[in-house]
Amino acid sequence: MIARVSLEIALRKEFDYLVPAELAGKVDVGSRVQVPFGARKILGVVTAVAEESAQANLKPIIKVIGAQTLVTPKVLQLARWIGEYYCCAPETALKSVLPEAVRKEDASWRERLFVRVLPVTGEFPKLPKRQQDVWNIVEERREILLSELVQLATTTAATVRKLEDRGLLSITNEISERDPYANETILASQPIVLNPAQVVALEKIKTAMSAPGGTGILPETHGASTPGLSASVGLQSTPQKNLAGSRFHPGNAGAAHTFLLHGVTGSGKTEIYLQAIAHALEQGKGAIVLVPEISLTPQTVERFKARFSSGNLQTLVAVLHSHLSAGERHDEWHKIRQGRARIVIGARSAIFAPVEPLGLIIVDEEHESTYKQEEAPRYHARDVAVMRGQMENAVVVLGSATPSMESFYNCKNGKFMLLELPERVDNQKLPLVRVVDMRQAASGARGKEGSIPIFSPQLKEAITKRLERGEQTILFLNRRGYSTSLQCPKCGYVANCPNCSLTLTYHRPEPKLSCHICGHSERVPNVCPEPKCKNPAIRFAGTGTQRVEDILGKLFPRARIKRMDADVMRKKDDYRRVLGEFRHGDIDILIGTQMIAKGLHFPNVTLVGIIFADMALNMPDFRASERTFQLLTQVAGRAGRGDVEGEVFVQAFTPFHPAIQYARRHDFVGFYEQEIEFRKQLHYPPTGRVALLTLKGRNEDKVKFSAEHLKRELEKRQTELGGLQISGPAPAPLLRAENYYRYQIMLRTRAMTRLSQSLSKIVQTLVLPDDVTLAVDIDPVNLS
Repeated sequence: MIARVSLEIALRKEFDYLVPAELAGKVDVGSRVQVPFGARKILGVVTAVAEESAQANLKPIIKVIGAQTLVTPKVLQLARWIGEYYCCAPETALKSVLPEAVRKEDASWRERLFVRVLPVTGEFPKLPKRQQDVWNIVEERREILLSELVQLATTTAATVRKLEDRGLLSITNEISERDPYANETILASQPIVLNPAQVVALEKIKTAMSAPGGTGILPETHGASTPGLSASVGLQSTPQKNLAGSRFHPGNAGAAHTFLLHGVTGSGKTEIYLQAIAHALEQGKGAIVLVPEISLTPQTVERFKARFSSGNLQTLVAVLHSHLSAGERHDEWHKIRQGRARIVIGARSAIFAPVEPLGLIIVDEEHESTYKQEEAPRYHARDVAVMRGQMENAVVVLGSATPSMESFYNCKNGKFMLLELPERVDNQKLPLVRVVDMRQAASGARGKEGSIPIFSPQLKEAITKRLERGEQTILFLNRRGYSTSLQCPKCGYVANCPNCSLTLTYHRPEPKLSCHICGHSERVPNVCPEPKCKNPAIRFAGTGTQRVEDILGKLFPRARIKRMDADVMRKKDDYRRVLGEFRHGDIDILIGTQMIAKGLHFPNVTLVGIIFADMALNMPDFRASERTFQLLTQVAGRAGRGDVEGEVFVQAFTPFHPAIQYARRHDFVGFYEQEIEFRKQLHYPPTGRVALLTLKGRNEDKVKFSAEHLKRELEKRQTELGGLQISGPAPAPLLRAENYYRYQIMLRTRAMTRLSQSLSKIVQTLVLPDDVTLAVDIDPVNLS
């Protein structure tokens, strides 16, 4: 028997190995194996099995990792598609579908010693006091960890062993699962009665889930061949077990099984998710729920565990995200693979969870840019979700109050089905949004203080009223640190990062200057560092969340204030702890960056203040207006989710910008209609497709020359790729990052799959200097 293996090194080839007799029956498609490769031993995944190979003198597989196959055939097929569409090595794509904690050769379950009471026959023996105390604890608990027992009884393991010798206790070595939510108390919840709009949306989703037959997968129209084993080496065309199927691209998603649930903030999208998942469980299928930020996970997990912790549909709810320990990730993943956890919640990589059979995929806040992977493979989890839904005949629900332009465009073109929730649940009103013109506030403040104020008089008054009434406030500023730069007013010196084209941010209380790109930090100078200046009046400029917290503490000394940003949320339980304190009313004012901007539900929050709403509008990115609109609408949606109507203050220096005005009116459709005209004129997504090629190296001249060489290669293929627009090469918006210079070429096309195939060939044949690298980003969301 022959096995074809994809190794964990990006060679873009697969290799044939002999399955030795002792491993017969243990090797199958998806098995993790260790194989010899030259003088090394390398791990890989079996992608096909057959009876014979075209290659002679095959080396045998050394061993199989794990008791069962780790990569399901459907996920293996999905990895192939990712490698092809996102223009990366197949091995890189395949490696991404397994968490590192699972890929490791020595990854295993944790085993611990458990103590249990044994039935006593005859008269109970008289025991010394210390042994009697131990026995009393075990009798009460019935089962307890040996380490916990020793601690509770303030004794030693030897004492417990004496009771084992007397036949009163048993001590066994057993698997102890690492559950990140083991210490949480979850109260069961019941389905909520839906309003008419929710009923309509849920019924359409359930109808699709119950529909017989497939999703009507559309083959690629550009003459794509069948993937499977055609691109690899060695196996003859003998009967074999492999992964054949049509090529896909995100534009192929059929409307029948992909829904866009567009509901205003607080419209009850999560309840629809819960009841749709219940329907999947009734059908004997599982579900995957993607959330965009780790900070959303604790609240989301709590709601799902509460609904499915008991009753006829009881199941484990597994969690997958980067803040889990390696052991927790290992155990959570294997609960899914074993079929014990039929619901999975997590960030983008959870889309690869081995749920079988899969009935439903939910992508909450589908517009979020964090669904896009920034390293190879540069996949977008939303698009991968749509593909996996097609491959596995699963329904996909994309939910958002501010859908991406791409998803709404797909609804307009009939590729997705639009479901709308135009009103909040329980007749709650959307918050009243007031736009404050900070130009007026600044002109008044400059005369008094000589600087731009952080809080307008209107926002300060509104915070005061909330504190008096015992209501809560959220303040949003998407910039961490204390001040954004350090500069000298005399000579013009600005403290810049030595490794990046970026100013250093001032942080307290250390104090220090830090770069948010490469992590460089240095002490804060007392005088201007310029030798000919030495001005002691060097000062800080700009505002970050630390400064907001500092000034807020002075304005409202009795208020209980907490900050949530990457500087303080460092431990895995920090999110859960702070959000728990806020929910219980232990915090009056919560300050934060985008991690508090969406998905959170706190009924006592009646005021939201957005400090500098137009901060991102001038970014060199065609999505700047879309992101600003989405962020303002999402942040505003945190207010007024209880009995008291919410109020939002949007502070801006460009108060009449369309993104701000449409967000003020909660008018997504109006924003879409004006924004799509701009996109059409310049062939930007969603009316066109974009690929971004980034070359980087330590020598700027080499990088620039390489970029020009690449452009010439692209121009040779421009005719065959009809309609291809090439922009650049040009310096990246952030020219230097971590001591690497970066140049970019932007490609615009209407046929992305054909362009991906062409780019794959160019990447494999392009000759670049040793110290210059090329990154291909298909459908990028970040142009910096």
